[in-house]
Amino acid sequence: MTDKPATTYVVSVFEKPHWRTVLTTKDKVKALAMAKEIGDKVRVEEITPKPKRR
Repeated sequence: MTDKPATTYVVSVFEKPHWRTVLTTKDKVKALAMAKEIGDKVRVEEITPKPKRR
């Protein structure tokens, strides 16, 4: 059984002096839409876990 690990998208906004996470989702379109809505000083991180070896 080979399960593909799910990618998680994290939307963060910069508020001095650090980054604050606004949204964590598995939907890339939703993450990019949220980032576009926020506007300036936003980043979207893509996190994909490595598959487990047996």
